[in-house]
Amino acid sequence: MAPPLSTGRGDASTLSAATPAEGAMRRSKARYGILGLLAVGTMINYLDRTVLGIAAPQLTKELGINAALMGVVFSAFSWSYVVAQIPGGLFLDRFGSKLTYWLSITLWSLFTLAQGLVNGIGALFACRLGLGAAESPCFPTNSRVVATWFPQGERAFATGTYTVGEYIGLAFFSPFLFALMGAYGWRSLFYVVGAAGIAFGVVWWFRYREPHEHPGANRAELDYIEAGGGLARHERKADAQAQTKKQGFDWRMAGQLLRRRQLAGICLGQFAGNSTLVFFLTWFPTYLATERHMGWLKIGFFAIMPFIAASVGVMFGGTFSDWMLRRGVSANVARKLPIIAGLLLASSIILANFVESNVAVIAILSVAFFAQGMAALGWTLVSDIAPAGMLGLTGGIFNFAANLAGIVTPLVVGLIVGATGSFVWALVFIGVIALIGAASYIFIVGDIKRIEL
Repeated sequence: MAPPLSTGRGDASTLSAATPAEGAMRRSKARYGILGLLAVGTMINYLDRTVLGIAAPQLTKELGINAALMGVVFSAFSWSYVVAQIPGGLFLDRFGSKLTYWLSITLWSLFTLAQGLVNGIGALFACRLGLGAAESPCFPTNSRVVATWFPQGERAFATGTYTVGEYIGLAFFSPFLFALMGAYGWRSLFYVVGAAGIAFGVVWWFRYREPHEHPGANRAELDYIEAGGGLARHERKADAQAQTKKQGFDWRMAGQLLRRRQLAGICLGQFAGNSTLVFFLTWFPTYLATERHMGWLKIGFFAIMPFIAASVGVMFGGTFSDWMLRRGVSANVARKLPIIAGLLLASSIILANFVESNVAVIAILSVAFFAQGMAALGWTLVSDIAPAGMLGLTGGIFNFAANLAGIVTPLVVGLIVGATGSFVWALVFIGVIALIGAASYIFIVGDIKRIEL
């Protein structure tokens, strides 16, 4: 029998009180296995959306694509990704995490495979649109799973752990991918990465369970999750009520959410952080090849460093945030301080324009990407502020706004490089946007608390 519903709000005192209440039963750790699935899924997600950036220098020569047009191709992913956020969030709220994530990863992996078959820009553009639409439910699902499986005091750690998958896969697989492209051509990248995603979709389908259905989660772990504010039962209750009342989606709900300063502020802040991320996911290899005139072996080696730094930044930011929260620091400080500090430090990317040494450039870019990793805690705030029963919709709105950076940044960088023949002003653009994001968290977001509609 499932444990009774707790009314705990998930603050530090509640978590402390919940721990000794476990009795003689040792808490299971099934939630960490679920977190491992999220981390692998997120790693594959970013390999699929980023592999075009690795293939770009070779692909553009074969298909005859200039810098401005390649910026359009890069941004095409985010066009459909952004448009599909709210429908994806509604699908998630209706059908749950297991089915949504399996469909998403299987479809996006098929579109990745298809990119290896294209012979012109039209087909490549269509594949990028399909990839973006298919990936749209991924991060709302991640957020929902974390809110379901983890108490509030562990959510920043959990968010940081799966978010590190965005960077760690690229850090450690980049040399392999560059070597693969050198040996077998750019098309082989899409075949290998797409096949890996399809295989993982099968693993997800057979391994993921909700807490009350998981054979490895005992009563003590379920009590601990719910005492800390886990939303599994809250969400099921809200969903059941919505189905009973047969309430359809009302766009006014999205409007009400966007009028709340908490959501509006973190959307602007995440847009800023994503701008730095998108630069590294799209134009970074081309920057090293054209602006810094590095060969493939050097690019494969140097590309590792910023992504490793970003991985460390993600884990540091999440761990530091949870550490402060457990020691009684308010959610306002514990959640916002790493993000603000990270965005301010990410603006240091501009300094790369003023050094000649490749080693110095990589060091500066690594510091900037480390800082962007620190700032990647926005999804934790989504879990903290989303109204009960509306986590999918709130996450969809957040991801919609945040990933406008995926449209704007590749286009602006492509236009700047096409017009000037240099990345100097492109790096200035990235740095200024990071400063705007820090200002949003300082002056707009306000108190971190659950939104009541």
